[in-house]
Amino acid sequence: MVRSYHANLSQKKECLVTEFVRRVVCVALAGLALCMGAPAAQAEEYPSRPIRIIVPFATGGPADIYARFIGQRLQEALGQPLVVDNRPGAGSIIGTDAVAKAAPDGYTLLLMSNTHTVNETLIPAKPYALLRDFVPITPINYSDLVLVVNPKVAANSLEELLKLARAQPGKLSYASSGPGTPYHMAGELFKAMAGVDILHVPYRGSSGARTDVIGGQVDMMFDAVTTMAEQAKAGKVRAIGTSGRARSAVLPSTPTIAEAGVPGFEAVIWFGLMAPRGTAAAIVNRLNAEVQKVTRRNEVRDEWGRQGATPMVMSAEEFERFVADDIIKWARIVKISGAKPEQ
Repeated sequence: MVRSYHANLSQKKECLVTEFVRRVVCVALAGLALCMGAPAAQAEEYPSRPIRIIVPFATGGPADIYARFIGQRLQEALGQPLVVDNRPGAGSIIGTDAVAKAAPDGYTLLLMSNTHTVNETLIPAKPYALLRDFVPITPINYSDLVLVVNPKVAANSLEELLKLARAQPGKLSYASSGPGTPYHMAGELFKAMAGVDILHVPYRGSSGARTDVIGGQVDMMFDAVTTMAEQAKAGKVRAIGTSGRARSAVLPSTPTIAEAGVPGFEAVIWFGLMAPRGTAAAIVNRLNAEVQKVTRRNEVRDEWGRQGATPMVMSAEEFERFVADDIIKWARIVKISGAKPEQ
């Protein structure tokens, strides 16, 4: 009896221990599964509130236009409002720094351009570094630039413009949307490669620069084909040359600057999205995929093609390499041109 009693007691203890261990293991496994599922759950829940796209450029320019274009279509795909917040100033630094300081949660994005890759060299004393403080999400598109002059300028071709500039060093002027912008750097590259002295007149945005070239306050400017082609077709400015490797489909009768007298000249403007460094990869990849869905649409490609813009499609990793290479490219051009932030 005693032996049987102790045997039964021992069996009960073993059962209790086994049950306790089983419960501990179940709880541990459930916790592990919950932890492993957290990133996926967070990705599925994103976005749960409005997303802000900060555009560090003035309203009315290509950056603003494409931010709103992409924002509207992302809003439809993500089911949350996308608010475009224009914060121009200091060559894009004010708006860009606001994004760098934002929480890396996918709710504050930066609409960036090659102004940012230029500024890595042109303005080294910035409160941020592009690839240290941001994670590239996706490119959007690129377009050629067009060199236009006010109709009062006595030049109907690039050859005549160069002759005029060389005869009157420093007298002709060109406008830009600010230091470090593609319009500024295209002008500096043009000056360096053509060997001419033309005065740079910076503005706080492309709209003001464009208005003053059309009005005759400034002689010329490089501007995006997407926004200046219609002005050229209307006779408000004279198109002298485009900046791509081949002629623009929007201005087919206008020669490239390279073929018209400055061999090897090439400059474009491109746009993309970035987020504060530390933003979850799941969010970055989700945004990349949604933007690609937009830029791959035939109707979008056709619409942008009529404007002179070409969609760019890359993974987030490919875009990061592209940005790094563009920083190196513009570092060389800043050095060759001798461009300064205050110009």
